[in-house]
Amino acid sequence: MRPHAYVLAAHDLDHSARYFVDVLGFRPEWREGDHWQSQTRGEVRLMLGHCPGALRPGEFGDHSYFAYIVMEDVDALHAELVGKSAIIFHAPVDRPRGKREIGVATLDGHRFMFAQTSAPQ
Repeated sequence: MRPHAYVLAAHDLDHSARYFVDVLGFRPEWREGDHWQSQTRGEVRLMLGHCPGALRPGEFGDHSYFAYIVMEDVDALHAELVGKSAIIFHAPVDRPRGKREIGVATLDGHRFMFAQTSAPQ
C-alpha cells in the first residue's frame, strides 16, 4: 500500500492553504468551493477540509502527528523551510534507528516528520 493523500482539518482553509503553498512548497491541485482544497509536493498529497469547529491538533498532544515522509535530503528541506519561516519543532537530528529527521507543524498544529536514511548510530 502507498498513501494517496493525508486529510487534515483546517480552521481557516484559505490561511492554511497559503501556508502549505507559500511556506511548505506545495502546489494547489484542485479546490471544491469553500470546503476542500488539495495540494501536492512531489508524490505527497494533502487534502485540507474547512472545519472551523474541529478540535485543534495540539489538544491531542503526541497524537497530533499525521505523517512520516521519507525523502532524500532533509538538511536542504530544513534550510528551505527556515528561510520561509515554517513552524519547525525540531531541526535535523540523527536517530539511532538510521534516520535523519526534522519535525514540522502546520498552522492548525498538525505535526509531521520528514526523514532520510542515514548511518545507524
